[in-house]
Amino acid sequence: MIIPRAGHPISRTLISDNALKVLYRLRDAGFASLLVGGCVRDLMLGHEPKDFDVVTDAKPEQIQEVFRNARLIGRRFRLAHVHFGREIIEVATFRGNPSAQPVNPDAEHDGAIQEGKVRRAPAADANVFGTQEEDALRRDFTINALYYNICDFAVMDYVGGAQDLNAGVLRMIGDPQLRYREDPVRMLRVVRFAAKLGFMIEAATAAPLRSLGYLLLEVPPARMFEEVLKLFHGGYAAETYELLRSHDLFRYLFPATDQSLASESDGFPRVLLPKALESTDARLAEGKPVNPAFLFAAFLWEPVRQQMERLTGEGMKEQDALRHAADEVLHDQQRHISVPKRLSFPMREIWEMQLRFTRRQGRSAPRLLEHKRFRAAYDFLVLRAQSGAADPELAEWWTRFQEVPPDGRMDMVRALAPVAGRPKRRRSRRRPAARAPD
Repeated sequence: MIIPRAGHPISRTLISDNALKVLYRLRDAGFASLLVGGCVRDLMLGHEPKDFDVVTDAKPEQIQEVFRNARLIGRRFRLAHVHFGREIIEVATFRGNPSAQPVNPDAEHDGAIQEGKVRRAPAADANVFGTQEEDALRRDFTINALYYNICDFAVMDYVGGAQDLNAGVLRMIGDPQLRYREDPVRMLRVVRFAAKLGFMIEAATAAPLRSLGYLLLEVPPARMFEEVLKLFHGGYAAETYELLRSHDLFRYLFPATDQSLASESDGFPRVLLPKALESTDARLAEGKPVNPAFLFAAFLWEPVRQQMERLTGEGMKEQDALRHAADEVLHDQQRHISVPKRLSFPMREIWEMQLRFTRRQGRSAPRLLEHKRFRAAYDFLVLRAQSGAADPELAEWWTRFQEVPPDGRMDMVRALAPVAGRPKRRRSRRRPAARAPD
């Protein structure tokens, strides 16, 4: 189906100037020149695209000849990145159907295709180019397979994407079960786009999610980390979380957290985690930065807390118990989502400061206020207090403590009730031994 310029809302004034340069230059060089994917979808919905992707019938080397500022990337499928300062326009060649069925590259070593592995085309078929129609059929969802043609400003639709876009339906192209088995991460993409756009997942697309969720266990943890950042740092984390739980996919991302949610009867994790996600969405809506360490700390806090309680019950000191619990939970989590040290260290500090917040006597409170991770840990304390997992008076005290001028903070500390316990023993000076007479 071809939608002429008068039948859609896309205007060149809404397209990046650099993307237009790429489109016009490809067209003038005699190649097909189209926008595709999420940028077309967003423009059709009246949203501002984050980036612009271009497709063409030019081969990667031909694209590089047209653009001196292009860099070829990718091994399995080569495409070009055209650089304009900080903005990069991705240009890909129409992809075709591989000559062989997708197989597990490990099969030749173990003698069989292991179900659950991400199955991809052989390396020899990696760069299979094709027609525009073949390219459309290789894409994941119908709403992501719309093309905007710079030659006549029409939108081209091969798979009913425009109709699904108008109906607010997310539909997989082809057999959903087969597409999920080819790449299990598509199950996360279904949830992400449904949450982002507020679309309904078409019944056949949603049906296999529960039964095939286990395939996510075979996705490399490093790739899962990148996908989780996309899931929860897009401004719709709360909705994403609810969809993951409703389709029974969350347990393959954070199994220890999912287990703690199922075992809790006081409702604490069901309150703290949604509040943390809502807080992240609110910050993004206000244009404020978000720290992935804070969100991961919220995801894993409940299993850490439960493990810490078990260890303290066995007689371990609270601080040591927290460190041991953090080690164990993070070690187990790494098998599912790779958490880099740049996040795990701040997460540990956020958790450990929850214990330090209760120690306000002497110079402890002013020193804690100067800690580089204080603000994130304080926000975490407030979330715990709002969810009933920490003393609201404690969070209120720290709120007021930050507002008091530095010269008045010690007065707040002195006003605290004295800590109960044994009085300190006075150290007696040892008298020098009497010298014997000469």
